[in-house]
Amino acid sequence: MKTIKNLAMATSFLAIVSCNNENVSVTSLETELDSASYALGMDMALKVKSNFTDAKTSAFIQGYKNVIDSTNMLMKEDDIAGFLRTFFQKQQMQQAEKDAKKKFAAVKEAGEKFLAENKTKEGVTTTESGLQFTILKEGNGAAIKPDSKIKLHYHGTTIDGEVFDSSVDRNEPYESRANIFIPGFNEGLAMMHVGDKYKFFIPQELAYGVQQRGELIKPYSALIFEVEILELLEE
Repeated sequence: MKTIKNLAMATSFLAIVSCNNENVSVTSLETELDSASYALGMDMALKVKSNFTDAKTSAFIQGYKNVIDSTNMLMKEDDIAGFLRTFFQKQQMQQAEKDAKKKFAAVKEAGEKFLAENKTKEGVTTTESGLQFTILKEGNGAAIKPDSKIKLHYHGTTIDGEVFDSSVDRNEPYESRANIFIPGFNEGLAMMHVGDKYKFFIPQELAYGVQQRGELIKPYSALIFEVEILELLEE
């Protein structure tokens, strides 16, 4: 957010500063106004240089001139703030993902190795998306639809067996729609019926991906859930 704020300030300065259009190279600062104008230019450049090293100087200068001249603007003034906010949020997320890939490469590798070995075990089925599951108990109740309201028990662990969340341990069944969870969990529920008990082995890309969720669920963690559908609830 600091990046967005700094560059938004620089953009605001562009809209209020006035200057002539002559291509004059300033070599000395004769007046206080000269110094203030030059300092403002330096301030904007430093913000861009420190926060956006990939900025194209030619486009930056053209945008500056177009605002000063109020002519030939390639973007509406009302769109500037929203565009910059979205752009730099995307940049920050990409950088966070890049950093996480380095820091948690071992977590990702361990999950991939575990799933590669697990898929060869008897009773394990792998879906097209990469979700793996085993059927622990078959029920004979109604099928679960994505928008079904259900009561279920779940027991979530890491691939090392550490429990990060469990309605079973709390002895408190969970009630919810069947489509509000992580993608792998949602996909698994859609295959189940009331009375079924499945075990899901969820790849990181169908779980939380680059996000860290508490102490145990690190970025790129593969997850395991045992899930039992207890009841289909009435609306």
